[in-house]
Amino acid sequence: MSKRLTDRENLLHKLQQMTDTEVEDVLDYVSQLERAKQRQSERGGRRDRKASQHNPTTDDELLMMLSTAYENRRACQVFEWESIRRKSEIKAGNYAS
Repeated sequence: MSKRLTDRENLLHKLQQMTDTEVEDVLDYVSQLERAKQRQSERGGRRDRKASQHNPTTDDELLMMLSTAYENRRACQVFEWESIRRKSEIKAGNYAS
């Protein structure tokens, strides 16, 4: 029976297989996360800041995560099905008259 790797061990294994530039990119991403966390803790209860102060890359990443989320994909699929159903009902109504 093999021992499963922990998340940290898995991350270390993946980091060891990356090139230096890929590791730099990962470190840049981690520093962005740390800065965002620091800003969040500094902000505290002051949530009335302008949205323009947000980092556009983190907003883009958030939108990307949301767009690929299971619930969003499912909602898009249901919307497409509903559109097709409505079109078929309209066509069926046109043929009936």
